[in-house]
Amino acid sequence: MKLISFKRAGRETWGAVVDGKVIELAAASGCATLAEFVGSDAFATRESLLNGLQPVASFDDVELLPVIPRPEKIWCAVRNYMDHHQEALASGLQRELSDFPPLFLRTWRSQTAHNAPIVLPRVSETLDWEGELAVIIGKGDRDIAEADAYKHIAGYACYNEGSVREWQFHAKQIASGKNFESTGGFGPWMVTADEIEPGRPLKLEVRLNGETVQSSDTGHMIFNTARLISYCSTISTLSPGDVIVTGTPAGVGFARKPPRYMKAGDVCEVEIESIGILRNPIVAQK
Repeated sequence: MKLISFKRAGRETWGAVVDGKVIELAAASGCATLAEFVGSDAFATRESLLNGLQPVASFDDVELLPVIPRPEKIWCAVRNYMDHHQEALASGLQRELSDFPPLFLRTWRSQTAHNAPIVLPRVSETLDWEGELAVIIGKGDRDIAEADAYKHIAGYACYNEGSVREWQFHAKQIASGKNFESTGGFGPWMVTADEIEPGRPLKLEVRLNGETVQSSDTGHMIFNTARLISYCSTISTLSPGDVIVTGTPAGVGFARKPPRYMKAGDVCEVEIESIGILRNPIVAQK
């Protein structure tokens, strides 16, 4: 099942995408937000909510929001693919591999929806792409065992974890370059976890203006999804709608010779097997 957050008549709501049409589900489920829904008992009977409901619009005509517009937490994994770690070393970044997942947090305002602009900030020309698999938490908990981690996943989405590189490299703490407003594409929808076998490697590809710039699969992660969920939940209780962004493979712009970055007028796409294509135009900050 594909679930989205969107605006209708000036209000935020959510629903399902079925055959290219959007069916609003907020009223039928009794849940005002998608984050609330994925943590509710109604989530287990989601298919039955569609019975008797008519589409409110075509998918192409709705104003999309990030899949989860305001997650309580957005955990992001750093250097979680060996080839990306190696390209960073080759570019002069001295970072050692860790026995534990390196993480940072993004804010919800740093996100933007499918087909909405990723904004190149006026203070930088080094806005880089990072195609990643996003995991959306359903039932929350703390101290989740790795063996139980997949039971806590509501679904998956594409993420473009846009990075403003010179701000990221101002200091060893990288969050300043990871939280510029409207730099993290998140969408186009959440595919519910029942549609993807737990742990199955998914092909991931990023295209800039139609040119493939990243191509890998999620089986190459250093710390897999279950490990990330368990580790994050040890730090803090995971809540319904929390997002874990699982890291990017090799092929980012700053590691190229010469470096290459996204510019106003570009279009960046992140495609993940069995999920879909996240598309964002790049615009300059006004």
